[in-house]
Amino acid sequence: MKRILIIGRPNVGKSTLFNRLSGKAMAIVHDLPGVTRDWRESNAQLGDLRFKLIDTAGLEGFEDSEIKSQIKKQNQQLLSLVDGVLFMVDAQDGVLSSDIELAKQLRPFKDKVILVANKAESKKTDGVLLDFFRLGFEEATPISAAHGDGLQNLYEALQELLGETVSEHTKSEQGAPLHLAFVGRPNAGKSTLINSLIGEDRLLTGEQPGITRDAVAIDWTYKRRAIRLFDTAGMRKRGKVDEDLEQLSIRESLKAIRFAQVVVLVVDAETPLEKQDLTIASYVVEEGRALVVAVNKWDKSSRQSLEEIQARLEEVLPQVKGVFCVPISATLGQKLDVLMNKVLESYDLWDSRLPTGALNRWLEEALERHPPPVSGLNRIRIKYMTQIKSRPPTFTLFVTKPVELPKSYVQYLSNSLRQTFKLPGIPLRFLIRKTKNPYAGKK
Repeated sequence: MKRILIIGRPNVGKSTLFNRLSGKAMAIVHDLPGVTRDWRESNAQLGDLRFKLIDTAGLEGFEDSEIKSQIKKQNQQLLSLVDGVLFMVDAQDGVLSSDIELAKQLRPFKDKVILVANKAESKKTDGVLLDFFRLGFEEATPISAAHGDGLQNLYEALQELLGETVSEHTKSEQGAPLHLAFVGRPNAGKSTLINSLIGEDRLLTGEQPGITRDAVAIDWTYKRRAIRLFDTAGMRKRGKVDEDLEQLSIRESLKAIRFAQVVVLVVDAETPLEKQDLTIASYVVEEGRALVVAVNKWDKSSRQSLEEIQARLEEVLPQVKGVFCVPISATLGQKLDVLMNKVLESYDLWDSRLPTGALNRWLEEALERHPPPVSGLNRIRIKYMTQIKSRPPTFTLFVTKPVELPKSYVQYLSNSLRQTFKLPGIPLRFLIRKTKNPYAGKK
């Protein structure tokens, strides 16, 4: 059985993750740094993956430098013996000097390291996640060990690292499911839609708004693809949220969006894309999730055409042009296959990576068509770009004067890239980095 080591500075949640994956409360969990004094080993499981999991001791809380030295030596020995390493960092704290020091120790073992950003339940952590790239590893995998959120992403990273191969049937039935959240205003038909999809009255439905209080999770298979459906409480305007319970329900809905991969915004065809719908859509895009709009009760409506709804959506969300809008009737079960096919297509686009060569050929043509503006006496120059992560596709542009590159020009590049590589409706993110001067420091 392969062995996985959890390592990180104290109090980032190593023991919490250890307990969750091993199913045993073997490690004491407390907010005091250095609570874990020795390393522990246990059988662990994530999805269909089985492995030995090792929780290491933290270095803080020890005044004795000799003990610190022993722990470092012990951890170094473990690193050479294990098959994989979960390097845990704290998404709320960001990059600390102790993370950088530990990253240096792990770099010789880079090929077997998965960077795990724990405590990522807050929407404020997205920018911090990108900052973890400077530790020198692949994109950080966001999770919440305490709440069990984001573990499907960890599963996929571990599966790739360990080289575990399973049959297509096993992948679809036992592998990490696609997380699909249904959101919208109260009484838009979210629960009815899920009941129609799965073919049973699993969720309470009715005309009274607010029947769904919790973010309900349902496991389902569609075309041999494992999917976890999340029905969420209807989200109203803040001024209309009166009960404490409803406030908690909305908080759970927002959390479901953050840990979803694709989000279906269910709108009422009679009153589509009201202000609250657009606020929800903006939140989904801000969180970097793939968005699909289901225009429900289409069989009863004659008010707006689908083209008008699509145009309104693009007017409000120009950063994600081409969001799939599907007219459906949840009650009659109409166009549900079309909706699910668009969900799967959106997921694949959201998870896509583009070859660096093709990216830079496109960039050269885009710069030639519309050069960057002049700043001072010189034109801003964009040297090259790379894709640093998917989910959503995120790119780094290397620029001579990054601070002076207008947002409008970045939007031009985003629109052009989306059109060229056919990425409709998917959030695209750009990081602007300064190119290094090859002559700096030379005489």
